[in-house]
Amino acid sequence: MTEKSILADRRGFLKSGTLLATATALPGILRAQGGAGAPDELKIALIGCGGRGSGAAAQSLNVPGTRLVAMADAFPDNIDAAHDGLKSQFGDRVDVPKERRFAGFDAYKSAIEAADVVLLCTPPGFRPTHFEYAIAKGKHVFMEKPVAVDGPGIRKVIEAAKQADAKKLKVVCGLQRRYQVSYLETLKQVQEGAIGDFVASQVYWVSGGVWVRDRSSAMSEMEYQMRNWYYFNWICGDHICEQHVHNLDVSNWFKGGKHPVKALGLGGRTQRVGKQYGEIYDHFGIEYTYEDGTIMNSQCRHWNGVASRVSETIIGTKGSAFPGMIKDRSGKVVWRFRGQDNNPYQTEHERLYDFIRKDEAHNDAYYTAESTLTAIMGRMAAYTGKEVTWDEALNSSHDTMPKVLTWEADPGPKAGPDGMYPCPMPGQGSIV
Repeated sequence: MTEKSILADRRGFLKSGTLLATATALPGILRAQGGAGAPDELKIALIGCGGRGSGAAAQSLNVPGTRLVAMADAFPDNIDAAHDGLKSQFGDRVDVPKERRFAGFDAYKSAIEAADVVLLCTPPGFRPTHFEYAIAKGKHVFMEKPVAVDGPGIRKVIEAAKQADAKKLKVVCGLQRRYQVSYLETLKQVQEGAIGDFVASQVYWVSGGVWVRDRSSAMSEMEYQMRNWYYFNWICGDHICEQHVHNLDVSNWFKGGKHPVKALGLGGRTQRVGKQYGEIYDHFGIEYTYEDGTIMNSQCRHWNGVASRVSETIIGTKGSAFPGMIKDRSGKVVWRFRGQDNNPYQTEHERLYDFIRKDEAHNDAYYTAESTLTAIMGRMAAYTGKEVTWDEALNSSHDTMPKVLTWEADPGPKAGPDGMYPCPMPGQGSIV
């Protein structure tokens, strides 16, 4: 596969111009019912019952004509907690008796087979396999970002996306800024020339760290890494992939659906260096180069007690674009979004069911795979200290997924005698 082929045969890919045509209409078109080929009630399966999964299920159940009928997670306690919370909120529309609550590594299969629409909300290392199976079984899909953690996973997602197009299945992904009216209206201004030609972008996810779960003496190594999935690359992909992908996606989107062709950068661990932080970095700084030579500068970090910034800046020859605002070269605000913004997390689910009921072609998997690979390429560049190209990242043979998935299996990363997991050292290996 070449750097251009990731976008080939993308029937059903929603171009940014089409998104703009619907931007102002988003809040008003989301309640359509009926439609050729769509059942009156759509049955939902939730795969991955943590906080994000529970949230996604609630957002789907906020749409009329939906019912949750199956749940799956590696851990039974996650299923029960999510079920009880959703049941208290939605009552009989949560119709998941014990026999349709599936636990374990293969639980996703039974849950997928029970539904019309599948919500894929596990940690991202599992996403390619779950997406592939859902499409093979003919299911519409909502899947969270990122969609993979390595090159082999990205390739699997792309092939499944093509099968989804062939089967006329609808796919919506959790890069919710693409469903947010203030972003859409800002993009409209950029496309109409408000900032001139694209010169560069600066994207940030600079914030404090996330949760840590303690190890108990009863846990196998696999269970510990599964419970603390954020800190292991085979299941998370590091925070540049799991979190910063949102900001990287905005740059690619405002660049006209283009992706960088190479990355050079740095990263490491400064604050979060204890054994509880696994093998990932706590900061990255990546310079991405697009095919025309323009640059995206990317920063992400998990540091406490320092400045925070989660945003994107698109720099043009005449000015700069920010979420909901345009400034000229002198820094004067020349446009500001003053409409009513929407809840994009809710909107993306409402749009999915609208696409299904209207049988309207739609597939977010392609651009989500591109933005995920952008993050993976940046991680590779920081880990190796070398310039990494798009083709190298896409065609990498470095498959991070364990070959066996059982509670007693070896997940891969191993702590040393001091309990510390070694993290990648630039200049001391190649992960491409």
